[in-house]
Amino acid sequence: MLKGLAIAGAAAVLVIVAAAGAFVALGGADLLRERTVVVPEELRPVIVEAAQRCPVVPAKVLAAQLASESSWDPRAVSPAGATGLAQFMPEVWEQYAVDGDEDGDRDIYDPVDAIHSAAELNCVNAELVADVPGDRLRNILAAYNAGFNQVVRYEGVPPFPETEQYVERVLSRAERIELQ
Repeated sequence: MLKGLAIAGAAAVLVIVAAAGAFVALGGADLLRERTVVVPEELRPVIVEAAQRCPVVPAKVLAAQLASESSWDPRAVSPAGATGLAQFMPEVWEQYAVDGDEDGDRDIYDPVDAIHSAAELNCVNAELVADVPGDRLRNILAAYNAGFNQVVRYEGVPPFPETEQYVERVLSRAERIELQ
């Protein structure tokens, strides 16, 4: 009898381990991780304030964008050379950077400057893609990722897997953000 229970117990453990493995293999771990997007407490009021620069991009979308860009790491550097919390390329930073904390410096590593600059670039992109067919918010996000010229060229979100996934990831995360 005890041997039968031990075998049944071992079988149950194997089933659980197999189910967990299948869950992970099918992307389940990503689903659990994606359920809640945690916005650092100290950045919440900054995001809400910065989003007022560009009302067409709600604060939750701006927060999801930042989470997608750098996972809240103000020192992040991409393989392509994009830097900071909002992942600006150097030439884009030079053109669109904002002194968000009004300390006289536009610092790509300063989260306040980066957040305000991302909101400002969203507004610039909103104007640049205003006449492009399709969903305006999706086009703005695609412009942030691929450049506005690609959105104009393809008359909407360009058919680049990275950009298409980026837009979907940002919008999906925005649904799971609490800023209060």
